[in-house]
Amino acid sequence: MAQPKQTLLLYGRHPVALALQNKRRAILEIQMVSGALDIPASAGVPVRIVPKAQLDALAGRDVPHQGVVAKCLPLPPLPLDDWLAQARADKMQVVLLDQVTDPHNIGAILRSAVAFGAAAVILPDANTPDETGALAKSASGALELIPLIRVPNLARAMERLKKDGFWCIGLDGAAPAELPRQKLPAKCAFVMGSEGEGMRRLTLESCDMLARLPMGDAIESLNVSNAAAIALYEWRRQHI
Repeated sequence: MAQPKQTLLLYGRHPVALALQNKRRAILEIQMVSGALDIPASAGVPVRIVPKAQLDALAGRDVPHQGVVAKCLPLPPLPLDDWLAQARADKMQVVLLDQVTDPHNIGAILRSAVAFGAAAVILPDANTPDETGALAKSASGALELIPLIRVPNLARAMERLKKDGFWCIGLDGAAPAELPRQKLPAKCAFVMGSEGEGMRRLTLESCDMLARLPMGDAIESLNVSNAAAIALYEWRRQHI
């Protein structure tokens, strides 16, 4: 069943359960097999009990929907300036993604960001995937728990973060400094590029410093989601 462009499908028990708890998320309808998820009447969401075959047709036969699919509206956009006005803390880490286009990678980064206490994930409007069920499933519900902020220009967003006290640290395999040997700032913005292309020139030049992860010679680079998790953990190790 094709969905209108203004809606999306969230699937899987955990992502849908967290979407129900997210006041910013508008859920239009939930279809599920009997007993797949306990949805209280107070949630105020229409629920239809349907056979599994109908969910397979709705979400796709190979989609791991776990017996529940929610038809939703995308989360309302959150401008960077509005978020910064709300985010007042002396210690904070965020992630900026440049040229990261795989929704599964973005979802995994959202999951790590929540796990290690990051405050937001920021990415450019252009050439990045829309909010999708695949992204939400990869995030395992984290899409509902952390702001995913889209900006018109990543380099300008970095300058805006600097004005608010953040230091922008670019992760680059060719950087001379190893990340764990650096004293990371209390307000830290990790900037990640894709495995193949890395960061764009202007993004790279906008970083306050570059650092690399200490690795052996057998592997040239890590998946960007793995690299983000290590960087986020290192900041948390130093500051929490």
